[in-house]
Amino acid sequence: MILEHLLASTELLSIGGVIKNLADITVMGLSYDSRSVVPGSLFFALPGSHNHGTSFVQEALDQGAVAIVSQEDIPNLSVPLIRVSDCRIAMADLATSFYGHPSHSLMACGITGTNGKTTTAYLVRHLCEACGRSSGLIGTVEYILPGIKEEASRTTPESIDLQRMMADMTEGGFKAVAMEVSSHAIIQERVRGTEFDVAVFTNLTQDHLDYHGSMEAYFEAKVLLFKRLSEQVIKRGRAVINADDRYAHLLMERLSSRLTPVTFGQSSNATFRARDIHYSATGTVFRLDARGRSYLVRSPLIGLFNVYNALGALASVASMGLELRRAVKALASVPQVPGRLQRILAARNFQVFIDYAHSPDALENVLRSLRQLQPHRLIVVFGCGGDRDRSKRPLMAAAVEPYADEIIVTTDNPRSEDSSAIIDEVVKGFRRGNYQCIVDREKAIHKAIEMALPNDIILIAGKGHETYQEVNGIRHPFNDVIVAQHAMQNVRNSF
Repeated sequence: MILEHLLASTELLSIGGVIKNLADITVMGLSYDSRSVVPGSLFFALPGSHNHGTSFVQEALDQGAVAIVSQEDIPNLSVPLIRVSDCRIAMADLATSFYGHPSHSLMACGITGTNGKTTTAYLVRHLCEACGRSSGLIGTVEYILPGIKEEASRTTPESIDLQRMMADMTEGGFKAVAMEVSSHAIIQERVRGTEFDVAVFTNLTQDHLDYHGSMEAYFEAKVLLFKRLSEQVIKRGRAVINADDRYAHLLMERLSSRLTPVTFGQSSNATFRARDIHYSATGTVFRLDARGRSYLVRSPLIGLFNVYNALGALASVASMGLELRRAVKALASVPQVPGRLQRILAARNFQVFIDYAHSPDALENVLRSLRQLQPHRLIVVFGCGGDRDRSKRPLMAAAVEPYADEIIVTTDNPRSEDSSAIIDEVVKGFRRGNYQCIVDREKAIHKAIEMALPNDIILIAGKGHETYQEVNGIRHPFNDVIVAQHAMQNVRNSF
């Protein structure tokens, strides 16, 4: 693409460096990582929390970058310097243009909220596929593109990667995409330029305060997604909102008059309402009242929070114009979502579940759901991540204590912090003494499984689908599922 034409899609402050005729420069690719620059690339020198992209400009030039986009002045540059006021906004604008506005060709569902994003995204994709719309997935666990499944590097990719993925989807024949939209992504303009058919709000509870600073700022990040939804040029997006969340009315008060919310929940006035809910160890059955009709919904997913995830997904695909009856039927065959209340095969008549729950609310929701299965005992293994919101650590303990019979506090991803110090902060939230601390997560999981009795349920929480444990900047291989399976095999071999 000709650089002169590409730059017309964003606001510029100035053009410096060695000024050439921009109509003579062909851009072959976009990059914010100097290691991925190829000859003909436009390089974005993004500001970062640890390093600034300007530190890698020479490396980008050595790799063949033909121009640099930056908020900062860069002296003695041998290629054009495109000065902008916000490098992330410029990157999103230029990426959207470079890849041909791919969201315009996809039925796009963006899901935001503290909890439930991953499961809802998987459900939306499954329902789209069942309704004849081949669909991609972008989220915390993986990216699903035509013929490819990639392990996710982050919940919502940077704008260049996101636009490239959606372009690959359209070229590969996909008709839809289900996408998790994190609050970080909204603030960092990663989804700028993406037009959604539907934006979903699942819930808002305490998390990510290390980044946002307050719940008010965290909420404002979510509001921004729906503000952008109302400003879309090509699509008239729909807002799908969990009516039972305590932030729902605040969000709806902030919606533009252009948006008529579609709500879901147990409230009698919800557009998609669940009632007569019945839980079992094999799934959930409930009545769905929507659009003047009633449907019997069967889902293999366990717990009330998964009823909300199912409602959000059904409301989303119906709002995108897909047949609701067909979607309801398809919900019965939804596959297991990795690391989301994932059941491991039982040994000695007890059950083991792996779940990503790493906030107080998410953990309480999972525990409440497992309690409804009436286990003999509920044994919980959990920890808290380092370099993250410290205020939630004792709250995690307070969330676990009312539901668990046995508690093992262990290491999660300590990152740069000391594991024992993190655990010390967690246990301040306990009021009773029915817990033990085992710093080594593998030993903690083995201990929980060794102590299990018939009809017990074990929950291993916090890491879910993750295949690593991050310690001092190094990601060591670690998988809760594999560790639990090995521990259960050891139990079998001991008999």
